[in-house]
Amino acid sequence: MTTPESGVALPRPAATVRGPVLRKLRSIALATQLVLAACLISGMPIPGTVLLGGKLLLLVLLGAEAHVWLRLRRHGLSRREALAQLVPQPVLRFVKHELRIMASLVRWAARRRHGVNGADAVFSHGRDQAIMIYGLAFACVVETVALAYLLANWPVVHTVFLVVDVYTVLFVLGLHAASVTRPHVLADGSLRVRQAAHIDVHVPLHQIASIRREARFTHEKKDDELNLPIGS
Repeated sequence: MTTPESGVALPRPAATVRGPVLRKLRSIALATQLVLAACLISGMPIPGTVLLGGKLLLLVLLGAEAHVWLRLRRHGLSRREALAQLVPQPVLRFVKHELRIMASLVRWAARRRHGVNGADAVFSHGRDQAIMIYGLAFACVVETVALAYLLANWPVVHTVFLVVDVYTVLFVLGLHAASVTRPHVLADGSLRVRQAAHIDVHVPLHQIASIRREARFTHEKKDDELNLPIGS
């Protein structure tokens, strides 16, 4: 479509570019994969042709998604804008958060903090929750071992829960790694307040009226108030 003033072409809405065909294909592919997963977990035998059909349907869906992405790019959208139009925002935010968590594990192992270059001051806060996080991770490891023993006679179920449990342990450690590698930072006339990989707020210094230290163990939330509890 074009603007009436300048006649400059603008990208068409995502719904117009995608159309109902892709939405139906997504629904069918998702339902098929869920049914196949349920059959595999329950131990129900699945004919090879059915499995092959499910894989082909998934490949067709991926090809259709790639085709739509290319069409969005041809309409003038950047790579990030095309991805945002193609993938639902909640899914995109979830994937970005998980990637930041996993990247924080790598930074933690390499002792590299994020966003601290050129900072006037750095305020770490991850140490205060370390004991709680390590305790939670230990409980997840115990659960992983227990389920691996209890589900040993069901190979498919055992594999699914093992993957989920291992990822849970990595996720818990990743939350702590994100807090350690993403401290609060004072730089360029603003205070960057962060928590793990999901909160990142820049507060200009001229908007800060006062600062005080106050230790709290209980606190009632209020409207228009940002709360970043550590180890609560």
